[in-house]
Amino acid sequence: MSKFDAIRPYYDAEVNQAIQNGINHPIMKAMMQFTFPDVDEEVWKAQLKKTHSIRDFQCNFIYESIQKVLQKSSDGLSTSGFEKLEPNTSYLFISNHRDIILDTSLLNIALFDYGLVMTASAIGDNLVKKDFLRSLSKLNRNFVVQRGLPPRELLQSSHLMSEYIEQLLLRENRSVWIAQREGRTKDGNDATHSGVLKMLSMAANGRDVIDYFKEIKIVPISISYEYDPTDALKMPQLMAEANNEVYVKSSNEDFNNILRGVLGQKRRIHIHVGDILDSELDAIKEEHLNNNKQIQALTQVVDDSILQSYRLWPTNFIAYDLLNNTTRFQDKYTDQEKSLFQRRLEMRIDKQNQQMKEGFLAMYANPVVNKLKYHDIV
Repeated sequence: MSKFDAIRPYYDAEVNQAIQNGINHPIMKAMMQFTFPDVDEEVWKAQLKKTHSIRDFQCNFIYESIQKVLQKSSDGLSTSGFEKLEPNTSYLFISNHRDIILDTSLLNIALFDYGLVMTASAIGDNLVKKDFLRSLSKLNRNFVVQRGLPPRELLQSSHLMSEYIEQLLLRENRSVWIAQREGRTKDGNDATHSGVLKMLSMAANGRDVIDYFKEIKIVPISISYEYDPTDALKMPQLMAEANNEVYVKSSNEDFNNILRGVLGQKRRIHIHVGDILDSELDAIKEEHLNNNKQIQALTQVVDDSILQSYRLWPTNFIAYDLLNNTTRFQDKYTDQEKSLFQRRLEMRIDKQNQQMKEGFLAMYANPVVNKLKYHDIV
């Protein structure tokens, strides 16, 4: 038994059996009917039964599903920076995290379209508790991050995760996607958690940490949605945290977030690929810092890349102006765009709840605030 069996996706030799086991599951049927509405059930079932690799499953089914999602729930996906990446080369993509399923799925269809190596992607075990969802995630090359562990087990899990990521990147030539922090950013403030980089550094095993980070080719990614389809769903947790209250998720909350994120209206979406971190790592190394200080410096470098390259939309500027009672950015949006956004706010948030209204606006406004820390917006 491989030491990675508890967290890894399927091997290709396991794919067909997994598909056969799940082919009649209601979620699989719903996904296929959504993706191929004009295709008879027996036809897509026959195609699935001929599938024997993760790549075939991703290219023939998941790719088509995500294209249908874009068609039904967005005004399209735009990209920038992918030309910096080399084919047949693995990268460690560290990304801000907005949507449970779509962030990594959209990155992968872009990588596929550009002829680049697609990713193995981290997913929290809280999202794959049901057997079918775990199987589907393994068919889509997800590996499992264990959440909520006591300190000793967390350390062991982190070591295992770092070793697995190293194996994917350096031995299997497989790119990896990981979020810059645990869980999605709910308040619009994208910030890299140093714990993620500490976990990755565990695989250095005595090597210089910065040399190891250069070897695995870290690429910051920023992804932005004009509308967040789960914006209102994030509010109760944000309000609880703001009031120092313990927030307890409902039993189906994660699954409802997945569905709303996938099917809800997003308008425009943009993914930007930052520069491969290289000279920045040299600069950190030249300062002769200890490991913790090096990790802190690298955390800042990743943040700088993600925040500066984040694509701002009219919704961000509208929210900033509404929150601050200003017209500073009124040239960035039309009256119609503003009225649409205000209508969304009125429909989703109780107007009597001022705290929740401000939280909703701040979620959209914070990317503007963060961008202004680097330069004025013209």
